[in-house]
Amino acid sequence: MEAATDTIMDEESPRARLALLLEHFSKLDDGREPWRVMYPLKEVLLLVVCATIASCDDFDDMVAWGKHHLAFLRRFSEFHHGIPCERWLRALVNRVDPILFGCCFNSWITALWPGRHEIIAIDGKTSRRTHDQRKGLKALHTLSAYASKARLVLAQLSVPDKTNEITAIPDLLDQLAETKQLEDALVSIDAMGCQVAIADKIVAHKADYLLALKGNQSTLEADVEDYFADAPATELVTASSVEKGHGRIETRFYAASSDVDWIVSARHYPGEPRFKTIKSLLKVHARAEYRDRCSFETRYYISSAPLDIERLARGARGHWSVESMHWLLDIEFKDDLSRYRTGHGAKNMAVVRRFALGLVRANKAKGSVKTRRKSASWDPDFLLQILQLK
Repeated sequence: MEAATDTIMDEESPRARLALLLEHFSKLDDGREPWRVMYPLKEVLLLVVCATIASCDDFDDMVAWGKHHLAFLRRFSEFHHGIPCERWLRALVNRVDPILFGCCFNSWITALWPGRHEIIAIDGKTSRRTHDQRKGLKALHTLSAYASKARLVLAQLSVPDKTNEITAIPDLLDQLAETKQLEDALVSIDAMGCQVAIADKIVAHKADYLLALKGNQSTLEADVEDYFADAPATELVTASSVEKGHGRIETRFYAASSDVDWIVSARHYPGEPRFKTIKSLLKVHARAEYRDRCSFETRYYISSAPLDIERLARGARGHWSVESMHWLLDIEFKDDLSRYRTGHGAKNMAVVRRFALGLVRANKAKGSVKTRRKSASWDPDFLLQILQLK
């Protein structure tokens, strides 16, 4: 497999890059008797990926797109029996192991986008329409590790609901470490992930954490807030940033300190902080000015990274990008409207949507995500540009 991958990567044609993706798909266990297979799994998955990029948000659209672009698809695989019907397509996607399916995309991203990432934001999103009260099925919640600068989902896991994020985050971190994408990164997680075990796991993988304080670490949050309220100016390093767009002017004021010795003490009390690797503290005060109003928000963070106000500020600001990605999934890919509820369909299509959004946003063509997806549906050559990740 490695030799085949090296051979493929030596070539620079779109065919070679898609051939690499098909190589990863071939690892998946089909489970069908070979002599009865009319639609090979790797061909079905190639169709789903290309059609999703090309603005198809359900299986009926994918089948229609595939029939109109069969000649394009046959440039990369035989498609001897053409395109399966909607029922077959749904059945095949439902049966694929979502963990292995996600690993296929993660491996492809790692091969085409090598190197470490400066900031990785971890956050979860719920696909709200995937629940089924009658069957007692909870809505799908997907946890993603997002490279803020590259704007790509590096790894993801599906969990039963938001409350299980705490147990899933360590597994996601192990995935990133296994593909050598975690070392030296600054990992940002919201308040739910502000746990001692998660912080220790990040440090053990030779990365740094930036964890938000809110609610679940109420004692530590109050202590940090009190510290910044009374800290002498000589202990603080400050910075600010101004951004304009989307009908508002947003100003952020950052203050950071490396005075953390007071956090760990010999005194024991209920709610005592148990973090042993904190090296810096960060306060972010954000002011958003709209035409008719202003809003204010102050957030506090702990970090294992040495004091570097610019890096910490980028980490706090970069975490917003994963929330922006979730918004685009809802608006452009109709993720919240998805009603896939049987088999592994919901989990697998969540993987495909995040992968497709990453590739579309990585393309430097002008226009919105919606416009680029439409262009990919009309122009196969533009679809190739998106798949090449150039």
